Amino acid sequence: MNAIDQSGILAISTRLQRLGELLRKDGQQIYKAHGIDFEPKWFPVVYSLHANEVLSVVEIAHEIGYSHPSTISLLKELEAKKLVRSRKDKTDTRKRLISLTEKGQQLVTEMKPVWDLITAALTDLTNTSNNIMDAVNEVEARFREKSFFERAEDIRRRKSQG
Repeated sequence: MNAIDQSGILAISTRLQRLGELLRKDGQQIYKAHGIDFEPKWFPVVYSLHANEVLSVVEIAHEIGYSHPSTISLLKELEAKKLVRSRKDKTDTRKRLISLTEKGQQLVTEMKPVWDLITAALTDLTNTSNNIMDAVNEVEARFREKSFFERAEDIRRRKSQG
């Protein structure tokens, strides 16, 4: 066991990032094995546009929970691959509206059976006594109640008063 594993809850962010990287790496292998040229990091944007047809950059960032600059970076990659297109909003020219191109829509059609396979494999992988999806949902709900920073500040204040 390495130092990060031994540090317990202190390294939860690092451990979740490591798990995310493993999932992305294997996800990319799954796409490649099915002849699909697709980066797993593009999934949240492509899936959100598939589900919503047209979204502004800000709406996409909110939908996927990424920062505006991270979202723009992903959109640039997807535009370079000709999977998404943008146009200015007719009512607000500062706003860019994003949608899947025909090529992007075709790619989604090709990926749907692979998404079913990925869902089945992830369900099998996470089918443990401490189901990670249940835990993620619970922690995200608690985050909405009070952030990690707010909790740390509350603990610091209580310690300094006591």
